[in-house]
Amino acid sequence: MPATGSAESVFVNCPYDERYRALLRPLLFTVVYAGMNPRLAAESMDSGETRIGRIAELIRESRYAIHDLSRIQAEKKGEYFRLNMPFELGLDVGCRLFGQGEDCKKRCLILEKERYRYQAAISDLSSSDIRAHGDDPEELVAAVRDWLNCEAGAHLPGPSRIWDAFNEFMADDYDRLTADGFSDKDIVRRPLVELVNGMKAWVAANT
Repeated sequence: MPATGSAESVFVNCPYDERYRALLRPLLFTVVYAGMNPRLAAESMDSGETRIGRIAELIRESRYAIHDLSRIQAEKKGEYFRLNMPFELGLDVGCRLFGQGEDCKKRCLILEKERYRYQAAISDLSSSDIRAHGDDPEELVAAVRDWLNCEAGAHLPGPSRIWDAFNEFMADDYDRLTADGFSDKDIVRRPLVELVNGMKAWVAANT
């Protein structure tokens, strides 16, 4: 198990659904491009492990965290709010506030679709520095890149170069997978840990 608050680990708290995929992939790529290790609850496929226990473990193991609250709002009448993301944000902030030693060094980035929309749901965050991405993947890359440079000392190039590298990776990855017998459906539904490992290999070979 990595040391508590590992300086290379970034806990990523976000949706995993199809609608968010266009944002999740460049988010993960930016973290990998920075030489850091994105950690997600979905990286484990052990059916015997409780999800909340896994999330708590990942939070403790990661000095950094990215929380995207852009999908907490119900989309249609009768639908419940999605509370997983704010719940996990609360766990992360609580670990920082009430923990000891390395836990006190934890840092997080909070993302939203619109800059002040979150205040209607979580007014306690009203004085926090929230970055809005407007559901634009390039804006998300810029937000994550800037935060990693400031808080993790990542020394990354400009957002446009990272965005271009991400698109090169996606094209190369598609060609590699289809050559290995993956269909388009297979590529979409493959485990996130395989996607992240593919990103790491590509970044190591191309940067």
